[in-house]
Amino acid sequence: MTAPLLEFNDRGIYCSQADVYLDPWKPVKNALITHGHADHSRWGHERYITHSSNVPIIKHRLRVTNVIGKEWNETFVINNVKFSFHPAGHIIGSSQIRVEHKGEVWVFTGDYKTEDDGISVPYEVVKCHTFITECTFGLPVFKWLPQAQVMEDVNNWWAENQAEGKTSVLFGYSLGKAQRLLKFLDPNMGKIYTHGAIENMTQVLRPQVDFPATTLITRETKKEELLGNIVLAPPSAHGSTWIRKMAPYVTGSASGWMAFRGARRRRAVDKGFVLSDHCDWQGLLESISATGAERVIATHGYSDLFSKYLRELGYDARTAKTQYEGESGEMDGKGEKEMESEEAVLNELNINVEEKL
Repeated sequence: MTAPLLEFNDRGIYCSQADVYLDPWKPVKNALITHGHADHSRWGHERYITHSSNVPIIKHRLRVTNVIGKEWNETFVINNVKFSFHPAGHIIGSSQIRVEHKGEVWVFTGDYKTEDDGISVPYEVVKCHTFITECTFGLPVFKWLPQAQVMEDVNNWWAENQAEGKTSVLFGYSLGKAQRLLKFLDPNMGKIYTHGAIENMTQVLRPQVDFPATTLITRETKKEELLGNIVLAPPSAHGSTWIRKMAPYVTGSASGWMAFRGARRRRAVDKGFVLSDHCDWQGLLESISATGAERVIATHGYSDLFSKYLRELGYDARTAKTQYEGESGEMDGKGEKEMESEEAVLNELNINVEEKL
């Protein structure tokens, strides 16, 4: 029996014909990397191959130099297997990886979203026979509002806190979410301050995107300077001595999990903004349909329920175990696992799984 073009083993997603791995979670010789988040881009590989816009991200985060950059749709061949990177729209530099051998085409999405966020190269549909998809938000209860509406709410929240003489502290991952928020904050309202982790990452990305000006918070920064302004911070800063010095402040968090009151309560934030760098339920289904794929492999997320629904639609769908973590893999430093359990989500919304799927 012929081995599949891509297979899952204890190191990652392996192409035996080319002897390369896609987003491996253990050290390997040749690693093709979709994007810079920690669960997909790990230290220790002999050679990294990724899209050119992701090269500075990997070099900054992993402190490595052995990184090769490719352009969008640029085909490169390894032992007669054709590879190419295609926009995933997840964060800056994020790619899908297309793999072709003897007329068979597989696509690995990594993480992706279909809404154009204004800073990442928008998601591109790539036709294939087998589609390896994340399903971080693979339940029908997830339906995102347009980004413009969410950012209007963020700026209005800032204005309300400003009127009360309070500092607005907004949490978002240092790579991806923070820059998406920054791009659409209204700089006319006041100064935008940043935590060091976000400031450092933003400086790496400034050559690629025109961001508003930011001011790094240092030991010399007085809390009086922050009043009425907004602070971008990673989730790991919540509850730290760093943030307690900013009182009086109001906290907000931007995440897909903010769709649920329970998630907001468990994270002890004053305001939740539902803004995700992953597809919602409809985005996943539309993306899969557009590829023309007959086979679908669901990885991280609500993979069991999602693949079950796909089989009911007529797809040859199954799940595969990986070490990818969706939005929880985008955490900065220590933090609780962000993914809500199926039981918690469905119980909170009083949804019967069988009826909904």
